[in-house]
Amino acid sequence: MDGAVGSIGIIGVGELGRAFVEGLSDGVADAPEIHLSPRGARTAAELARRYPNARVCADNQDVVDRSRLVIIAVRPQDRAALAGLRVDADKIVVSAVAGVAIDELRRTLGTDAPVVRTIPLPTVRERRSVTVTCPSHPAVDTLFDRLGGALPVADEADFGVFSTLTGTLTTHYAYLATLADWAARQGIPAEEAARYVRGLFQGVGRSLGDDTRSLTQLAGDHETPKGSNERIRTTWFDASNSASLTAALDGLLNHLR
Repeated sequence: MDGAVGSIGIIGVGELGRAFVEGLSDGVADAPEIHLSPRGARTAAELARRYPNARVCADNQDVVDRSRLVIIAVRPQDRAALAGLRVDADKIVVSAVAGVAIDELRRTLGTDAPVVRTIPLPTVRERRSVTVTCPSHPAVDTLFDRLGGALPVADEADFGVFSTLTGTLTTHYAYLATLADWAARQGIPAEEAARYVRGLFQGVGRSLGDDTRSLTQLAGDHETPKGSNERIRTTWFDASNSASLTAALDGLLNHLR
């Protein structure tokens, strides 16, 4: 199969669509030709003004006709708007529609074109996001390698596990907000508390880039016996807390499947 990306179409120009355009275009000498749907007209027009390789199309069919690889980034409840599109078999459909199986999207589109499910995050704009793809396709994996890396998985059952992990993101932000709120209740100015928490965990993010150490090793390297980190881990994130998180993940996975 051909691993060349070619021209790209984006149907659904919201926050994720914007991130795709920025990641593929900012400071890139060989930025691909990008065709944007008129839905989200203000964002699409702004991107077309900023990037000479991007243009707003007349409608979704125009996006499909002008593109080799079509990224569908609409909300699940809006996918009915895709019905009636003509997607020839020589196109490649990249689905960023959460919770919609490949066969279901193929039926909606009435196409025999390859359909690849993905879990892109807005950090594709910074070309730092590892994106799960299912199934592997050379052109799609090449696209996401440009944006931080592709992680192909063989089947949709495995894809559901990664989708479940993605569902923990806002919990992490809420955890950080709880830390900052606690510090503010101790009398620390809220702005200072938030600044410190952000800096603290940005450092954690940088340490995650060291893939020579396992996640368990990283935890151990940041902890001293009977120290502060060990105290919080063993008194708050104890066995029952871990079991509760595991049960929540199991529940979400069952729902997604």
